[in-house]
Amino acid sequence: MDGSSLRAVGWARTLPMDSSVKAARDWAREHLDALGWNTEAPETADAVLLAVSELITNAHRHARSSAQLVMLWDSRCLHIAVHDHSDELPAPRQPSTDRVGGRGMLLVDALADSWEAHPCPHGKTVTACFSPPAADAERG
Repeated sequence: MDGSSLRAVGWARTLPMDSSVKAARDWAREHLDALGWNTEAPETADAVLLAVSELITNAHRHARSSAQLVMLWDSRCLHIAVHDHSDELPAPRQPSTDRVGGRGMLLVDALADSWEAHPCPHGKTVTACFSPPAADAERG
């Protein structure tokens, strides 16, 4: 080990089936405010909020379950994780004129720096990672 330590802060919330996606976004927005992302990098904050919307919608609509939403900031990445009770892993699908939905994971894929889905006991967890605003500015 190199002697450095990793510090992290996190928040968690359960969103039952009867809760709205707006409630998830509002909750996430409060924590993005605490991190300063809404003012320092509003485009990144908007991307996080859209990903939260899509992941919670998937949990409620496709898994037909409550969702556990966790936001974890480790100073390198803001991890947005959503756990639901379905063991079916998501995959981006090509857009189609034959169906209204099916673009959620394409959006998450386009917005997040990375994302992954893992099966776990009693369902799955989908996690999207977003770089901090400072890293975005340095790359730009």
